[in-house]
Amino acid sequence: MDMNQYLDIFVEESREHLQQLNASILELEKNNHDKAVLNEIFRVAHTLKGMAGTMGYTKMQTLTHDMEDVLEELRNDRIFADSNMVDVLFKCLDALETYVNNVTATGQEGEETFQEIIDSLANILKKTGKSEKNQEKAAEAKNAIDPGAHQGNSKLRVELDQYDINVLKKALDSKMNTFEIHVALDKGCLLKAARAFIIFQIFENNSDVIKSVPKVEDIEDEKFDFEFTVIVITKQPKEFFQKEINSVSEVADVVVNEITYEHLGEAPSASNTEGAAAEHNGADQSAHNHNAKDNQNGKKLQKSGKTVRVDIERLDVLMNLVSELIIVKNSLEDSSHSKESKINDSIEYLERITTSISDAVMKVRMVPVETVFNRFPRMIRDIARELDKGIELHMSGVETELDRTVIDEIGDPLIHILRNSADHGIESKEERIRAGKPDTGNIYLRAYQDGNNVVIEVEDDGHGIDIEKTRAKIIEKGLESADIVKTFSDKEIIEFLFKASFSTAEKVTDISGRGVGLDVVKTKIEALGGTVEVETAMGKGSRFIIRIPLTLAIIQALLVKIGDEKYAIPLSSIQEIDNVKPADIRLVRNQEVILLRNIVIPVVRLDKIMGVPGVLQDSEKKVLTAVIVKKGDKYSAFVVDSLIGQQEIVIKSLGKVLAGVKYIAGATILGDGNVALIVDVNSLAL
Repeated sequence: MDMNQYLDIFVEESREHLQQLNASILELEKNNHDKAVLNEIFRVAHTLKGMAGTMGYTKMQTLTHDMEDVLEELRNDRIFADSNMVDVLFKCLDALETYVNNVTATGQEGEETFQEIIDSLANILKKTGKSEKNQEKAAEAKNAIDPGAHQGNSKLRVELDQYDINVLKKALDSKMNTFEIHVALDKGCLLKAARAFIIFQIFENNSDVIKSVPKVEDIEDEKFDFEFTVIVITKQPKEFFQKEINSVSEVADVVVNEITYEHLGEAPSASNTEGAAAEHNGADQSAHNHNAKDNQNGKKLQKSGKTVRVDIERLDVLMNLVSELIIVKNSLEDSSHSKESKINDSIEYLERITTSISDAVMKVRMVPVETVFNRFPRMIRDIARELDKGIELHMSGVETELDRTVIDEIGDPLIHILRNSADHGIESKEERIRAGKPDTGNIYLRAYQDGNNVVIEVEDDGHGIDIEKTRAKIIEKGLESADIVKTFSDKEIIEFLFKASFSTAEKVTDISGRGVGLDVVKTKIEALGGTVEVETAMGKGSRFIIRIPLTLAIIQALLVKIGDEKYAIPLSSIQEIDNVKPADIRLVRNQEVILLRNIVIPVVRLDKIMGVPGVLQDSEKKVLTAVIVKKGDKYSAFVVDSLIGQQEIVIKSLGKVLAGVKYIAGATILGDGNVALIVDVNSLAL
């Protein structure tokens, strides 16, 4: 059976199980007597082990089985989980995630066995004597098999009928190997059918199975007592099956007996024995190499794709809308042949349907931020252990939905901010106690929808950003002179934290201090069309506010003209549109500004930045059209020649060749077939 067809399902479900295990083990650390959590961990680990076994990933299966042994001892109250044991369990999950990543990339689990982790699990079991018991159990299973089998039985275990005998005689006449293979599983094996399935894969890939006792159907239904026997015809040698089957987890013993003419009640003819050994050796090696090559090539070519799970109701809505689209198409076809044209009505109907389809597709692409948030409790726990701090993460709004493309990109910025809060924000236990705070610090991760944007906040109750220390760092690094730095507001000082290679950390650690974290955050968020702001209060904590669009595929935009060119400005960034007299523009520090309701707003001349000459000079215009855009808490006035109107546009990438073009976020195709470039507000706003 080709298991590659199940690869995507295996990867997706494995990731879900690993995330569930991460969350449950965190709960176990808080209350190591919680039987409900322990039972849930054991159930999920057991499911994961069965999935790995069914797919033939034996290393992953073995590690999960050893982890399961420890969990069984926890369930039986022979040991109790402390932080050190939880560390080992988390290392198991990291190793399993590595296997899943390998499977995603190549279709194979890789060669790493993570022996150090397996040894750590064995050391935990030594406290209960479980490892010795396992060895005794395996020995008992081996002894339970017919002791004469190891010397090569003269009598077969399986009774052969005349049809079986004729088939085997024909195989022997053709100089094939015929074996009776008896397999005994460990008595403690919980997934007998899964183990048998893996073993039968070995048989099917390398031989023809003539007979099975019990029947294959009974083995699939687990209607057998830990042992089964098969008769196979193969080109492979005896040693091949002994090695391959013994590599399967929870196999207690394998006995391979060669079936000869004597077993079939006949003597071989002379022609059947001449030169058989030489031909067998060559055929065996050739077949083994061929099979190994096929399996290797097949798995390397198979990779897992990206998938999104979709609620069936959303697909039903989409299907209904497509049905209506077909009706409109038919209506337009009829209108083209009819004397009484109803094309305008059909176009209006078509517009309503395409809008509905757009909304439906967007909902299909939406994924809860929970898929990203769920990885952070484990991360914060590990950081707290490393820094010896008390840190608790509180999450809310995990059901808030974002476009899948945004979800894939938002993880790294959030990791940087959370690590920054844990390392720089939250004080040590001693500092918090001296400041009159609880020794455990809190980090709050919130998400909520605000119009066409999703807002994600990361807040901590630490000591906040030291503005004066940051001010001194700016001077120390020579970024600005002392006189100029003194004039900066707190918000302007905080902006320097987002500059590349800027850090206020006294020493570099594995967690932070290299000056790359917040720079990466800003770059990534702005690439998504979003903004990031910081609020801080000394001694009380800081709050990072990330605002990103719901989707990057379809947006509302204002179309404008600059010279003879058309540009699109995302509507979500526009605050208002004003007419400005050229005489009202002032020059401050070599920067053109206007005063609007007592707010000083920098002027951005799009015609100069885009290299497109305007239709008229300023002196020839009575008023200038200014599109006021907002980036965070700052405003800028984009001067354009004229307005075309609001329109829903589909964002298209500029491709790899033009990916580095400044001030342009993408392009869209207009109704007349022309292309309009989309202005990147984040890179232009001053």
